[in-house]
Amino acid sequence: MKIKLFLLFIFVSVVSAWAKPIKVMLVTGHTDKYHNWQVTSSYLKAILNHNAVFSTDEVLIPESGDAMKNFAPDFSKYQVVILNQNDVDWPEKTKTAFEAFVKAGGGVVIIHEADNAFPNWKEYNLMTGLGGWGDRNEKSGPYYYWKDGKYVTDNSAGSGGAHGKRVPFVINVRDSEHPITKGLPAKWLHQNDELYGNLRGPAQNIHVLATAFSTKETGGTGKEEPVLFTITYGKGRIYHCVLGHTGADFSDSVQDVGFQVTFSRGSEWAATGKVNQKLPTEFPTETTVLLKDLNQLK
Repeated sequence: MKIKLFLLFIFVSVVSAWAKPIKVMLVTGHTDKYHNWQVTSSYLKAILNHNAVFSTDEVLIPESGDAMKNFAPDFSKYQVVILNQNDVDWPEKTKTAFEAFVKAGGGVVIIHEADNAFPNWKEYNLMTGLGGWGDRNEKSGPYYYWKDGKYVTDNSAGSGGAHGKRVPFVINVRDSEHPITKGLPAKWLHQNDELYGNLRGPAQNIHVLATAFSTKETGGTGKEEPVLFTITYGKGRIYHCVLGHTGADFSDSVQDVGFQVTFSRGSEWAATGKVNQKLPTEFPTETTVLLKDLNQLK
């Protein structure tokens, strides 16, 4: 009887440890004039809460001034930091603390305009792999895209960051065995979004999970651009998603179930290196989108 009780205790302890929510810090509160951080962050929190895998704390970035000098969130209390921000700088002590957190194994998730941030912070650009705007050019690193069945490292001169009209486009999975994308359709239609292209950066330790073709007819680059990819930095895992554009009067992209599922799975992978979430029974197809708004996520 004692042996049975001991084994039961061990089983319950293991289950309890596995079921403990992943601690997430969502850093937000300030983006550029083209993005609506309030809308995006509302969806990011709802997506994570809907899954019941995460425990999320939102950390708001001060707008400017003396408050920013004291911006120093304690990254060490969390397993993964999600960045939904741009167009603001951090104090040097905060940058140093963030570098140490990731090098030691902390996870990071980069959403859309967060890859525009910190163009002059070398370590951040190593973490994101690729970025856009912020006066990025050939000195920032090469362009990186898919062509003729392989990835191209393009060192030609030019600015980093471009996108065409906000339209639906097909996501093409390039690694169907990675924990984030395993079990997903090879192709699915993503709802209206900005398809970032001509991103450039160090492109080191980068692994592309999915791409999308940016058509010239919609003002795009005419290239198959990386849209979901991972990067390693020290012991840290980074999931970079260029999707997720929102504005004052639209939130199409973050209502997309494909975005929601890959964001949630990418957050778990960045935190733990694994994905235990089950895939939903419904998912977008190559020709149809599938949407869930905030009310459906709460």
